[in-house]
Amino acid sequence: MPSLLRRVKSKMFIFAHRRTLSLLEGEYGSVFKGRSLDFDELRSYVPGDEVRDIDWKATARHGSPLVKRYVAVRRHSVLLLVDTGRNMAAHAASGESKKDIAIDAAGVLGYLASTHGDDVGLLHGSAVTSRYVPPQSGEEHLERLLREIDAGISLDGPASAITEQLHYALRFLKGRLLIVVLADELMPDAHTQTLLRRLRARHEVLWLTILDAELAREPGYPAPTQEASIDVGNGHRIPAPLAGNSEVRAAYTLAMRKRGEERCTIFRQLGIAEQAVHATGDVLPAVFALLEKHRSGARSAKGRLVQSARGNPQGGNRAE
Repeated sequence: MPSLLRRVKSKMFIFAHRRTLSLLEGEYGSVFKGRSLDFDELRSYVPGDEVRDIDWKATARHGSPLVKRYVAVRRHSVLLLVDTGRNMAAHAASGESKKDIAIDAAGVLGYLASTHGDDVGLLHGSAVTSRYVPPQSGEEHLERLLREIDAGISLDGPASAITEQLHYALRFLKGRLLIVVLADELMPDAHTQTLLRRLRARHEVLWLTILDAELAREPGYPAPTQEASIDVGNGHRIPAPLAGNSEVRAAYTLAMRKRGEERCTIFRQLGIAEQAVHATGDVLPAVFALLEKHRSGARSAKGRLVQSARGNPQGGNRAE
């Protein structure tokens, strides 16, 4: 059986110049630069500390910012949290399988982690099951993870429910991780947002959204299909004449654009970097953009906290 990791690496070197790969590796390195993972103690915040290290509950009790100190470690742990439910067997916006895009994205992220000496693990599943593979190093291990993703996604499998994997991570995974979620085009509801806030309080969290296919092929597409469009999540069918209607298509496109804007707003409010990807050829720039968003977001939040601390060095008056 052909190596999935070899396929991913081949695409990386075909579609990216050496300078692009160097920039991508540098962006990955900046996410964990100066970070450590094992909790040691609390101490008072000083300008220059990372905002992500603030212990908000302890800060509220103490009345001034407190940050968590960590014991330095040589190796970091990256967790690929992947939706392998039935929804990921559907077509993406490019017409490719979402599964192929997920494998490529997981391969790129795993390769970056491996080249930096980090361990990579996998948490994947559906609405009925979650499976965890602990972080390890090495390309043989990464190949195993990619095969798990490939084997886990099928049209006859259980439906997707990423909240199940979020619950698993919160309940069972200890120690600070860099978690990268690869998921279907999801609109986080109130419950999912609560889970994400809790997850972000414990770990670094990034989110890569694999975009849905269009309602139907564009008019004039070679060998147009007369088959109905099918939502693989619920099995609902949309007749080809209806899906191909220009007014229906325009309304659908507008609704999906608004949905995407709302999703971006939700993730921004959660403080989680989120990036959409629609094709395997878009994976490298999407991963680069995701890492850059995460780094820039952390830097901006840190700057706001420094300004707040300078303006009120005592941490504000406590309510009596």
